[in-house]
Amino acid sequence: MQVTPMRRWAALIALALAVLATALDMTVLNVALPTLAHDLNANTSVLQWFASAYTLTVSAVMLPIGALGDRYGRRKLLLAALLVFGLASAWCAYSTSSGELIAARVALGLGGAAIMPLSMAQMPVLFPNPRERDRAMAVWIAALAVGMPLGPLLGGWLLEHFWWGSVFIINVPLTVIAIAAVVALVPESRSSTARRLDLLGTALSSLGLVGVTYGFIRAGEQGWSDPPVTVSLLAGVVFLGLFLVWQRRARHALIDLSLFSDNGFRWGTLYSVLNAFAMFGVVFTVPMYFQGVLGTDAFGSGLRLLPMVAGMLVANGVSEPLKDKLGARRVLLAGFGISTAGMALGAFTTASTGYWFTAVWTAVLGVGIGLVMITSMALALGSLDDERSGVGSALITVLRNAGMTLGPAVLGTVAMTRYHDRLGALDTEPIRDSVIAGVGVANQAHDGAMLAQVHSAFTSGMSLLLAICAGICAVSAGLVAITTRRTPPSPVEAGAREAGVKAGTQ
Repeated sequence: MQVTPMRRWAALIALALAVLATALDMTVLNVALPTLAHDLNANTSVLQWFASAYTLTVSAVMLPIGALGDRYGRRKLLLAALLVFGLASAWCAYSTSSGELIAARVALGLGGAAIMPLSMAQMPVLFPNPRERDRAMAVWIAALAVGMPLGPLLGGWLLEHFWWGSVFIINVPLTVIAIAAVVALVPESRSSTARRLDLLGTALSSLGLVGVTYGFIRAGEQGWSDPPVTVSLLAGVVFLGLFLVWQRRARHALIDLSLFSDNGFRWGTLYSVLNAFAMFGVVFTVPMYFQGVLGTDAFGSGLRLLPMVAGMLVANGVSEPLKDKLGARRVLLAGFGISTAGMALGAFTTASTGYWFTAVWTAVLGVGIGLVMITSMALALGSLDDERSGVGSALITVLRNAGMTLGPAVLGTVAMTRYHDRLGALDTEPIRDSVIAGVGVANQAHDGAMLAQVHSAFTSGMSLLLAICAGICAVSAGLVAITTRRTPPSPVEAGAREAGVKAGTQ
């Protein structure tokens, strides 16, 4: 397949569309969680699994899929992943129980695990020119950056007019269009070096992520003194430690640890993970505040996230020019600084502050998150060459998805622990399950004092969550100031600059 300039950019649009579908799916479920809690009789722990089953599966299988794409063909696996993603979306939509929906979300994660890294891996192949590649990456990242905050808005509108399964059915037409476009426009590519699949590394990394995530989710339901919580967390840490040891010794390691020798890849990936961790902790909680405390419906909850969407769109429009003019370091400092301010302001939210206050701090937060997301991903992706684009893209994405998985699990546990503590004598079933359940009991009893205490307990937990997120962003800004001051250009960037200088002297 000949890659002409027009076909190259058309292929980029196809890849961006596929990424948009997976990005929407990461957050579209959030506004549906209260509806699912009612329709499927799900408590907070089950709701966390609805949100985490997808991203956990993506994290668990993305690394081997990236390696398989490098070996057997990225386009081939991308088409198979899109097909699985579309079928699993339909399964999610028509699930009739909590267990079935979690299983369907796992299947959805199997498809989503390949879409993001394999589409990202096409960038160095489609755009060998570094400057064109930067513009193409900006488009790809924009689809990811815009799709996630638009998910709750789209989900809210669908829930307003259709049943909860519609938030998954919307993936099907997007997937069909993406499949047709990839078949027609995207060329096949693979690494010139065939690598064996590291089965032991795959098993160790998967078991480690499952153990850690399950431990945090169970802690939110049963408390930190629950023995299975301790066992699960310890097992997860041990498996992840063994995984890292094995990667240093394995002949065909799942992770190419030499990628981390590049400053741009190492720090860009870390900033992306920290940003995703804080962002998804917030996105998991805020829709519940809108519906449980402010009393909005699902669509109203999505509409109230528009300030965050607007902030991210603003960041998407200015991040690339700012990076070219000021450098990645200053843009990252600004992004983390703005996120810190937004989350710190949000920590003062109470049951009586009103929506206007939330609109202000979520808009500020959207700008900060968007600046960091786009700049950190561009910093990491710019360090990859054609040969390692598949495994490198998979590694960036799996670590970022680990942050998205652990964000709701860890921060959700912190918020729920404070919620239970502040409920006091009301910390009983079903009030302790979620703020939605607590509000339902209070309304049914026509007990205004109970309702006020449930609202106060939840906002106290959300404020603690936001304060922790603000601290994470502040520490991240400090890391940027320390680590990126004298970051040298990556080998890819250095080569591009040298080529540009030579071309200019001829």
